[in-house]
Amino acid sequence: MASYDLILRGGACVLPWGVETTDIGVRDGRIAALGDLRLATAAEEIDCRNLHVLPGLIDAHVHLRDPGDAAVETLETGTKAALLGGLTAVFDMPNTAPSITDRERLDWKRDYLAGRAWVDVGLYVGASKKNIAELAALELQPNVCAVKVFAGSSTGDLLVEDDASLEAVMRSGRRRICYHSEDEYRLQERKPQFTSGMPHRNHMVWRDVECALLGTRRLMALARKTGRPAHILHVSTAEELAYLWDYRDVCTVEVLLNHLTQTDEAYDRLGGYAVMNPPIRDQRHLDAAWAAVRDGTVDVVGSDHAPHSRAAKERPWPDGAAGLTGVQTIVPLMLDHVSAGRLSLSRLADLMCAGPARVYGVVGKGRLAAGYDADFTLVDMRKQRTIEESWIVSPCGWTPFAGHRCTGWPAMAVLRGQVAMREDAVLGSPSGQGVAYLDARGH
Repeated sequence: MASYDLILRGGACVLPWGVETTDIGVRDGRIAALGDLRLATAAEEIDCRNLHVLPGLIDAHVHLRDPGDAAVETLETGTKAALLGGLTAVFDMPNTAPSITDRERLDWKRDYLAGRAWVDVGLYVGASKKNIAELAALELQPNVCAVKVFAGSSTGDLLVEDDASLEAVMRSGRRRICYHSEDEYRLQERKPQFTSGMPHRNHMVWRDVECALLGTRRLMALARKTGRPAHILHVSTAEELAYLWDYRDVCTVEVLLNHLTQTDEAYDRLGGYAVMNPPIRDQRHLDAAWAAVRDGTVDVVGSDHAPHSRAAKERPWPDGAAGLTGVQTIVPLMLDHVSAGRLSLSRLADLMCAGPARVYGVVGKGRLAAGYDADFTLVDMRKQRTIEESWIVSPCGWTPFAGHRCTGWPAMAVLRGQVAMREDAVLGSPSGQGVAYLDARGH
């Protein structure tokens, strides 16, 4: 008789080949069996009837602000938020204070995870004009998911805006580079048109479609020239999505939950709490984003969780901080989109499991299959619940989605075979580890 550490029984499992009601056996932190395990025994069993079992969901785009301001977010609070929201892994951006741009800071950040991270964490390395020569070595360090390039100014001190420097970055190393794609020259040229106290919806006028498209066109030309694969983060315009269709040989695409959920009405309703880079846009772009999800143009959906203090968000535009929270709310909101018929659970698993694994080269995560990490997100598609700010554990304490009623909610999260979250409670102690990648050393 087969014996396992854990058996998940009778759930509707979102497998790579379709949704099937089956059992999952776990041994030594990995998936050991899929199928009818009625005759098997286990130290622990979970009744998954009436639940869907997804591979552990990944948010590949978060800013945990650590090191930075603990009054806004820390690695511990941000990963706890991720776990409560049903995630089992996040990839953390490098524009902290100080930024993660050299071996010393990267080693510190990797060691810092132990005993603090509630979910597994991948680490971005930031590109700057000063560290271009080191990037080829830095991208191969353990737990590094990618090099991140800010080609347009956003939060932090990282900016690589000119073609010569961008090309030099692309020629230093070989792994896929992730880009914040806005044209810095257009941003600065048009900035004097906007003055303090103007309505918040001017954010999408200043950082307009042309600003985004110019940046993406330049990056695609350089990617083709150098042969360096690219991942364009938070693509926000219909024009970019149409343009990138012809660059699948060198480019993969991320779209944010925000650009699938919010339109420009949010500026009038939320003020500074609707300001992010690139901006929330009108319905035409939201419709294009969903069309790109349906036709497969989009590889990854992320949150771009970027917390700031309430004071920083409530300054007059454009003096306030750009960035919205999202790591705790992305799964409920994506499940709500599933319930509304905008995508299937299988497509959700592709966008937040298999997609990140494929784009970044993740080892052992991203699908329910034998030999993979026993990371699971269990969801109740019948549960209805309203997102409330009292539920948010990030110290900043706010969400732009307060009051949104979701149909579908994460019920449980399992990390390497251990139940880490059940019904709004985190269990045990922080056990997150660094995510392993195919092209990085040390796995």
